[in-house]
Amino acid sequence: MNALRMALMIARREMRGGLRGFRVFLACLTLGVGAIAAIGVVRSGIETGLQREGAVILGGDVAVQLTYRFASTDERAWFDHVATDVSEIADFRSMLVAPKPDGAERGLTQVKAVDDMYPLIGQVRLEPDIPLSTALTGQNDLPGLVADPVLVDRLGVQVGDTVQLGTQSFILMARLIRAPDDAGGGGFGLGPRAIVARTALADSGLLNPGTLFETEYRLLLSDDTDLDALRQQADTALESAGFRWRDRRNGAPGIAEFVDRLSAFLVLVGLTGLAVGGVGVASAVRAYLSRKVEVIATLRSLGAQGRVIFLAYGLQICALTGLGIVLGLTLGTAIPLALAPVIEARLPVPVALEVRLRPLAEAALYGGLSAALFTLWPLARTENIRAAALFRGLDLRGRPRIVWILTSVILVALLVGIAAYLSGLVRLTLWSASGILGAFCILVGAAHGTRWFAKMLAKTRSIRGRPILRGALSAVGGPGGDATSVIVSLGLGLSVLAAVGQIDWNLRNAIASDLPDVAPAYFVVDIQTDQLGGVQGLLAAKPGVEKMESAPMLRGIITQINGKPAAEVAGDHWVLQGDRGITYSAQPTPQTKITQGQWWAADYAGPPQISFAAEEAAEMGIGLGDTITINVLGRDITAKITSLREVDFSTAGIGFILSMNPSALQAAPHTHIATIYADPAIEAEILRDIATAYPNITAIRVRDAIARVSEVLAGIAAAITYGALATLITGAVVLIGTAAASEQARVYEGAILKTLGASRGAILANFALRSVFLGATAGLVAIAAGALAGWAVCVFVMETDFIFAWGSALMIILGGIVVTVLTGLAFAWRPLSIRPARILRGQE
Repeated sequence: MNALRMALMIARREMRGGLRGFRVFLACLTLGVGAIAAIGVVRSGIETGLQREGAVILGGDVAVQLTYRFASTDERAWFDHVATDVSEIADFRSMLVAPKPDGAERGLTQVKAVDDMYPLIGQVRLEPDIPLSTALTGQNDLPGLVADPVLVDRLGVQVGDTVQLGTQSFILMARLIRAPDDAGGGGFGLGPRAIVARTALADSGLLNPGTLFETEYRLLLSDDTDLDALRQQADTALESAGFRWRDRRNGAPGIAEFVDRLSAFLVLVGLTGLAVGGVGVASAVRAYLSRKVEVIATLRSLGAQGRVIFLAYGLQICALTGLGIVLGLTLGTAIPLALAPVIEARLPVPVALEVRLRPLAEAALYGGLSAALFTLWPLARTENIRAAALFRGLDLRGRPRIVWILTSVILVALLVGIAAYLSGLVRLTLWSASGILGAFCILVGAAHGTRWFAKMLAKTRSIRGRPILRGALSAVGGPGGDATSVIVSLGLGLSVLAAVGQIDWNLRNAIASDLPDVAPAYFVVDIQTDQLGGVQGLLAAKPGVEKMESAPMLRGIITQINGKPAAEVAGDHWVLQGDRGITYSAQPTPQTKITQGQWWAADYAGPPQISFAAEEAAEMGIGLGDTITINVLGRDITAKITSLREVDFSTAGIGFILSMNPSALQAAPHTHIATIYADPAIEAEILRDIATAYPNITAIRVRDAIARVSEVLAGIAAAITYGALATLITGAVVLIGTAAASEQARVYEGAILKTLGASRGAILANFALRSVFLGATAGLVAIAAGALAGWAVCVFVMETDFIFAWGSALMIILGGIVVTVLTGLAFAWRPLSIRPARILRGQE
């Protein structure tokens, strides 16, 4: 207790000097904690919004989805029995056609065909402001249609114009501003939304048996309904329905999972920012304690023990850490709340941005552990200072005791473990932590190598005749320089930015450059069996069409593997998430590569057999001889895997995970899909002719789909880039702190150079060359680290080829040089303006 009281007294007196020397400490800690807190607040707001508005987003308390069929009489009877209200909705893609005097305009749309009960919860907003029932009733003996403004503008139509879906004409009654279930987990939409009455599609040819559509039954329940018990009842009542269940507790599971993964990844980027800031924190503490060497030596000469001094300065750092965390939490809360209208407008889900304890506690925990980790080492070195430092001019050097080294290791393990637990991404966290630690070690090694190289280069004959360059190299390689702080702080920030740049460029290159060279022009769905020959003849007559590939197609849900629930065998593998396309073929196509087993005979009529995608089978832990049960149009089909084959989805052509023998599926209602490879110059003509001859057929332009995917990836890359920029800003703060800390040394150095006859330009060039040398080194190391991280993500996570992006790399090097030069020159004016005599007289 006496030691603690003594330490408190010393700490209180030391802190009378204010925050001098700790501004960089506070700035780095505030930025790091603020970034993590802001990400946590937004993530928490989205999660709360989804929970609060789950029923509105879902469109009811429960949603039961069926694949390409409507509910049977018994199934509908069960819905009506358990629910107070039921709404039936069909969802599908189609072409909306707007007749024009000079030729029709066509646009892909995601159609929602609704009944009179829609929406069960919430309101549909239209422009003009009319009830949805009035809009869908239509006028002039035509049913009504409402459409997204993007689709309306694309087709160049106005409210009151006539449009067409399939063979049915509609009158455009209003623009669709917002539907309450827009974020209801409908998945990735390739076209803007349109809403019509389901009864108006009776003669459109768009909802025939075998066509690609989904039905969803939204249920309103009484307040005392037990959702878990109702789900168990559904498993019995709808046992053979092949249904998918969602309730208000997970109204938009896809969006929630995406937000959770993205925010978790951004937290890891934020932790990288804390690592960058940790360099500044450690540098600030080391610089502060270096100025206190004489004070510490005096205290030791007066009998103060090492633990008293450690506690005294440790208490100061704890108090400042608390202040930095409070500032960071304030910043991380204030920014999302201030930008709440912008965030809510950009996100397609309800966001409840409020001050919540958990994300702030997580950010505070990260900040406290990071501050402890990076301040422990320089703080522990105070134990090495003895009273002799008053006379020998000793510095804050030496290795801490083994207990402090072990404590540092424990703090690292604790920080990584907590990040893995809270983010839920254990593997990604461990790899990220290893990458950060590896980059840190590489940058420290690069800093020492740079100092050695600069020192050796300064001694070469070629440099002797260039005093400015030689002086700059000598300063970089000499003792007491700031090479380590500059290269490590800037290099870590640039490494994150370089990795993001390499990943983003490779993904964009794979989608925007590679695929169009081999991808089809159109992906065509809903071709009826009796229409297939006509479509083939139509395309064969066009000279610009290279080829057409087609296949029969059904959709089904894998419900069991070897007689057990599929999820128990293969977990949450993506093949089990939703329905999958199924085809049949008597013989394999020439492109089919069978890796194991044998294809069935052309006239095979025995028990159902399956050819499964080899890569996905390996991931799911299944193989030859295993049985799979698939629910197709409400009927369970159990088949044995008799062959495995390669399936390449990267060409955007036809690829099926599941292919069966014809006798297993041929009698079921189904349609055909096709891919059309053609000259881009006749793409518009192909679309016009097919849509005119076969209005029920939907043609999806592959280039538009690629553009939509690129748009989504651009949004993800932008979010990650902002996180990387926050890390870079923290690195810039560390640079500023390093430059400010070395300003006094540069003042003295400038005075010496002026005395020796150096001009202001020569001195400025000397300082600038140092910055260029250090910035280029940091940029080069960052490029190597970023390229390695980008390669690992592209090859092992994205499973795509990696090509080094030279443009991004050069921008990183240039950025490193510019940031370092600007920071260094900002603190060069004082050394240039002060008179040498004034400085030299003050030195002993």
